[in-house]
Amino acid sequence: MVKKDERGIYIHIPFCKQKCYYCDFISYANKTEKVEKYVQSLIKEIENKKQEIEESNIATIYIGGGTPSLIEAKYVKEILKEIEKLNTCDNKEITIEVNPGTVTEEKLETYINSGINRLSIGLQSTDNNLLKQIGRIHTFEEFLNTYNLARKVGFKNINIDLMLGLPNQSIENLKTSIEEITKLNPEHISVYSLILEEGTPIEKMIKQKIIELPNEEIERQMYWYVKNMLELKGYNHYEISNFSKKGFESKHNINCWKQKEYFGFGVAAHSYYKNERYSNIINIEKYIENISKNQFEKNKITEEIQGKEDKEKEYMILGLRKLEGVEISEFKEKFIENPIFIYKKELEKLTKEGLILIDGNNIRLTNKGLDFANIVWEEFI
Repeated sequence: MVKKDERGIYIHIPFCKQKCYYCDFISYANKTEKVEKYVQSLIKEIENKKQEIEESNIATIYIGGGTPSLIEAKYVKEILKEIEKLNTCDNKEITIEVNPGTVTEEKLETYINSGINRLSIGLQSTDNNLLKQIGRIHTFEEFLNTYNLARKVGFKNINIDLMLGLPNQSIENLKTSIEEITKLNPEHISVYSLILEEGTPIEKMIKQKIIELPNEEIERQMYWYVKNMLELKGYNHYEISNFSKKGFESKHNINCWKQKEYFGFGVAAHSYYKNERYSNIINIEKYIENISKNQFEKNKITEEIQGKEDKEKEYMILGLRKLEGVEISEFKEKFIENPIFIYKKELEKLTKEGLILIDGNNIRLTNKGLDFANIVWEEFI
């Protein structure tokens, strides 16, 4: 029997109730009338990849957005049913992103009955004033209700998203958030620094001096406070922005950081297959129209065809996101070469600067490297 390659699936649901002020993802707050046609198109796109899906060992499915929990749960069920037809969903990690204020007990039950076994809840902060300031549509109290309902229906693997470096956020705000969240004992916590994206409402507000971001020094203090506190509370810091209880690491993300292949479905979704990185177009109307005419190739934008050297460099960048870093033996097994020799000059420079450490079988970031990871990754671009 031929061993099937392990791959993932990403499903993009681009609908939102309201765009957050910091968001530059491809999502729409005013197109919910297109949900049904969009889901039909997405299912048709999955059917079109029938052969590739059947030939894969689909290990993870991730439903992201947008706000996947905004649409009716029956649509999520239909999408998963289509994948199940092509590739049985036993023992898969199946994640859906949800936002407080958009889920009910009934929706959560439908998710769990459809095979979803991991929930990622977008909270960002426990401070209601901060939430309002960044354009979130919910309160901390609504988040608590969502979390408790998820536990009630039987979810045993929950991630909570938090953000740091928010406008007018203090270390005290963040301490409160960490205390409140760890009391709930979620299996996974993701902590992201706010990135100021061009053209977003928050960028305009900062330019106009309506709001102010914490300075870089305070933002780094926040990061280290979070890291230390979560580790003290028993969470393993396994990737720059991710912490989990033992055995609850995000398999979907780990596979991406290990350069495993995945198929993306839906508008703006990215894929990685047979050394090609490609995405779908971002225009939802054109996406639906092209699929209705069976012109699937018109939705595809090739971003990169990788040669061996490109793959090796990317493997280093992705691997150095993980706290354990790049395993030298895994690199050698994949590329039949030793990264210590290929990147001798880069590694010597980064080691001298105190940004990386070669620790037995691992090349990994130092504590200083965690603060200057972008400088490390630049060496492999």
